[in-house]
Amino acid sequence: MFEDIFGGFVTLFNDPYAIWFVVLAAFVGIIFGALPGLTAAAAIAMMLPILIAYNEQIGGLAGLAFLYVLGKSGRYGGSIAAILFNTPGTAASAATMQDGYPMTQSGRAGKALKTATIASAYGDYFGEIVLIFGAVAIATFTRKFGPPENFTIYLMAFVVIGSVVADSIIKGIVSTLFGAAIALIGEDVITGQFKMTMGIDELESGMALVPLLIGVFVISEVIVQAEKIAKVKMIEAGSDGVDDPTAHYFTWEEFKRCIPLMFRSSIYGSLIGMMPGLGSSVACFVAYGEEKRRAKNKEKWGTGIVEGIAAPESANNAVSGPSMIPLLTLGIPGSTIAAVLIGMFLVNGLQPGPSIFATEPPLFMGGKLISPREFIFGVFAAGLIGIACYALIGYFAASYIGRVIAILPTRYLYPTILLIALAASYSSRASIWDVGFALLFGVIGYVMRRTNFSAAAFIIAFVLTSSMEEAFRQSMIISDNGFLVFMSFSYQGKFSFAPIFLIIGAAVVIFRAWTSYRARQTAAAD
Repeated sequence: MFEDIFGGFVTLFNDPYAIWFVVLAAFVGIIFGALPGLTAAAAIAMMLPILIAYNEQIGGLAGLAFLYVLGKSGRYGGSIAAILFNTPGTAASAATMQDGYPMTQSGRAGKALKTATIASAYGDYFGEIVLIFGAVAIATFTRKFGPPENFTIYLMAFVVIGSVVADSIIKGIVSTLFGAAIALIGEDVITGQFKMTMGIDELESGMALVPLLIGVFVISEVIVQAEKIAKVKMIEAGSDGVDDPTAHYFTWEEFKRCIPLMFRSSIYGSLIGMMPGLGSSVACFVAYGEEKRRAKNKEKWGTGIVEGIAAPESANNAVSGPSMIPLLTLGIPGSTIAAVLIGMFLVNGLQPGPSIFATEPPLFMGGKLISPREFIFGVFAAGLIGIACYALIGYFAASYIGRVIAILPTRYLYPTILLIALAASYSSRASIWDVGFALLFGVIGYVMRRTNFSAAAFIIAFVLTSSMEEAFRQSMIISDNGFLVFMSFSYQGKFSFAPIFLIIGAAVVIFRAWTSYRARQTAAAD
C-alpha cells in the first residue's frame, strides 16, 4: 500500500501540469466556496466541459486532480462566507455560522478563520487516509460482485438517498424518481431503440450531464441571488476595541483542547461520507449537535467559541475523501461532487467501480502508458497536496479574500456567472439545445430548492440510472428464475449478496419512516 502511495506522488510529479493545476484548484475552490450561495459542485460543473475539451492537451490526471482538489477547497471556502458574512458559502458551512459569525462580531474574525482552516485541513487529511486505505480493501471484496449484486446495490442506494437526504421520505423518493426518469431518455442500453424522446432528435443521445448540473446548481443559484435586494455586507474584522492579543490567532492551547473534538467529528464526517447522498451538510450538523451535547459548557455554544467552529469544519471536510469510496468500490457516487467527477473518469477511459484498481489495461496519458491503479493513486496524492495548499492559502489570506468578495458588485458578478454557465453548457456538446436544457433545469432546480425537494437525490439518481438499468437487464439475461435472482443467495453456482442489500434498503426505509413518525408525535405533543 505504501508503495502505491509513493508511486502516486511519483506519477503526480512526473505530470508537467498536475502540480500547477492542484495549486490553482486550491485557490479557485476557496474563491467559489466563499461566494455566498455558490457551491463546489457548481464550480466543478462549470469547469468540467473546459477540462474535457482540453483533456488531451493537459493530460487526464491534471484535469481530474484539478476537479478533486476544487471540491475540497470549495468545501473549506464556504466557511469564509459563514464566518464573515453570516451567509454560508455552501450548505456544508451552515453550522459554522452559529459560532463563527458571533466571533466576527466580537472582533475575533482572525481566530475564527484560522480555526476553520486548521479544522478543515485536519478533517480532510483524516478522510483522505480513510479513502486511501478503505477504497482498495473494499474494492478487493466488491470486485467479485455480479449483475444481481450490482443491481441491488444501486437499488439500495436509490432507497437510502430517497429516504434520507430530503426533508421527507416522499419528497426524497420523488426527487430520486425524477432523476431516474430524466436519465431514461435516449437510447436503450440493450436494444438500441429510442425511448421517451417525444420525437425530438436532439434527445436521442440522452440528456447530457453538464447542462443538467449547471442548471440545477448554478443557474438556480443565480435566480435565488436575483431575488435578493440587499447586498451582503461583511463586518469589519479589525481589532478595534478588542484587548485580547490572541484575537486573530488560534492558540496552541485552543488547538490541544480541540484535538479530541476534531478527531470525533472527523469520524462522524467519514462515516457519513461513505453513505451515498448524505454529504457535508448533514455531517456538519451531526458533529455540531453531538459535540454540543457532550460539552460541559453547552450554554456557550452559539455565542462564539472555537469548538463551535472546529467541530462542523472538521466533519464537513472529512466527508470529501470517504465520499469517493462508494464511487471507486461500487460505482455509486457518495456525493454530488463525486457524481460530477464521473464525467472526468469516463473521458479518461475509466469506469468507476471495483475494477478501477485493476492493473490492466493501461491508459495512454501524456505520451506514456499508466495503469489505472497508478492513475488513482496519483489523484490521491493530488488530494493530499491540495489540502496543504488550501490550508496555507486560507490561513494567511482568508480575511483578504473575504474583503475582496465583500466589495464585488453582485449586479455584475452573478450575470457574469450566468454567461459563463451558459457558455459551458453549450461547449459540452456544441449544442444550443443544451443551453435551453440548462435554463430549463435552472428553473426546475430553483423550484426544487423553494419546495425542499432534493437536488442531490435528483443528480445522483440521474447518474446511477443507466448503470442500474444495464445491471438489471444483464441479471435478467443470466437468470433462470426471473426476479427471484435478486432474492436468492446463490446464482450460477456462487454465493450472492443481493438479498442482503435488499434487506438493508428495506431496513433504512422502515427506520426513516419510524423516526419521522416519532418526530411528528413529539412535535404534536409539544
